Amino acid sequence: MLTFRKALVLSLAALSLFFIFRSQHSSSSPAPIRNANDLPKPPSLMKPKPGSQQPSKQETQASHSDKDASKAFNTPNTPAKKPKTQIPMEELKKRPLRQQLEYQFPYDVDSKFPAYIWQTWKYTPSQGEFAEEFREAEASWTIHHPSFVHEVITDNVAVHLIRHLYASVPQVLEAYHALPLPVLKADFFRYLILLARGGIYSDIDTAALKSAADWIPHDVPSNSYGMVIGIEADPDRQDWAEWYSRRIQFCQWTIQSKPGHPVLVDVVANITQETLKRKAENKLSKDHKGIIEFTGPGLWTDIIFNFFNNPDFFDMSTSKGNITWEHFTGMKAPKKVGDVIILPITSFSPGIKQMNAGEDDDPMAFVKHNFEGTWKPENLRHIGQIFA
Repeated sequence: MLTFRKALVLSLAALSLFFIFRSQHSSSSPAPIRNANDLPKPPSLMKPKPGSQQPSKQETQASHSDKDASKAFNTPNTPAKKPKTQIPMEELKKRPLRQQLEYQFPYDVDSKFPAYIWQTWKYTPSQGEFAEEFREAEASWTIHHPSFVHEVITDNVAVHLIRHLYASVPQVLEAYHALPLPVLKADFFRYLILLARGGIYSDIDTAALKSAADWIPHDVPSNSYGMVIGIEADPDRQDWAEWYSRRIQFCQWTIQSKPGHPVLVDVVANITQETLKRKAENKLSKDHKGIIEFTGPGLWTDIIFNFFNNPDFFDMSTSKGNITWEHFTGMKAPKKVGDVIILPITSFSPGIKQMNAGEDDDPMAFVKHNFEGTWKPENLRHIGQIFA
């Protein structure tokens, strides 16, 4: 006869067997998947245990690729980051303009490139007055950079934005308002917005052909450079000086930079001081002929070369001489000088049918410039002959 005590013992025994069986079964079953990290991973993404195996073929190839990139970018070291100390505002105002700008917009090469795309025009794409010939080009920047903030800044908005960003540096505001032509303000704005906020500036008549993520070889560390520029002109004709301002000319219709870059500090300080000087001497002119040297690619190119040869940023004791246009003529691949990467002429000027530039489908073609030259009077436009 099954007594209560016997029934209780049998029940406990049955429960014990059940839990033992379940424990053994669970130990041989895969762990439950709670999130994406629990999903099975392909062997190429599995991290080997230390000392457990030799590097994979892919790792070996990547190592060789790193060495190749290092060799290709065998240039002066990246400028050292200057430590920032607190300076009272009254004391800061007494310092040279460059020091004020460096303090207000500190540079950190280790930071990420801000995900901004800046353009300027008379109207925004949402306004009916926005020209149809610009719509496809403007949209291409958003298409290739869907995670970026893309802004087309009008003249009226630019005034308020610059006032906000440079309220602590009144000389800059005075110079911006004093510039007598919209094109001068547009040139100045690109430097000002990149110095304060960083990102990509590109003229309204440019189209993105590839994402900025593809501009630089992926094995070049992003914390080893803070500015990306392209070559605008590399003329091989004897009369080059009649068409271009410099033998090698860097374009400023497309620039990528981290905020606070020393090149931007220098160009903003230069334009500010020259503008205020001309204002004081009543020599500010509306003549378009001097724009290239005042705020355009002539000045931009000179300041970049000054930076490349500046002992404040580079150890010149091991230098074999100044870096000149000869280091960049005939480029087919990117070069790196300090923390600036220079792209060949094909990258920002494909399809121009001169100076050995490639076509739009070239692997190194990243930005298409349509050379509308809308800022120039009609008699000064030389589309296909001289860059706008």
